[in-house]
Amino acid sequence: MGESEPDRVAALEAEVVQLKEAMTSHAVVDQAIGMMVAFGRVTPDQGWQVLREVSQHTNIKLRHVAELILIWGRRGDIPPGIRAELEEALDRYGPTQVPGSEGA
Repeated sequence: MGESEPDRVAALEAEVVQLKEAMTSHAVVDQAIGMMVAFGRVTPDQGWQVLREVSQHTNIKLRHVAELILIWGRRGDIPPGIRAELEEALDRYGPTQVPGSEGA
């Protein structure tokens, strides 16, 4: 027997919710990569690597790292541990430090 119509509708609705969440997450990450390109003067691929490395080194999900970077772009503050990892990753890939950091 196949699934009932209400079960199929519920499954499709759940899939739509998951797809919307994935699209939102993708947009947040893309915006954070754009910030890395602009502020760190790196390529988009390098910006992705920077986010990935910061995520791995801080044990924070990549999407959350991206959200923190977007908040930093709007308000100018970022947790010190994230800033340090971001500076280290950008030093590996790009020519500059994070704007507003010591020695910049």
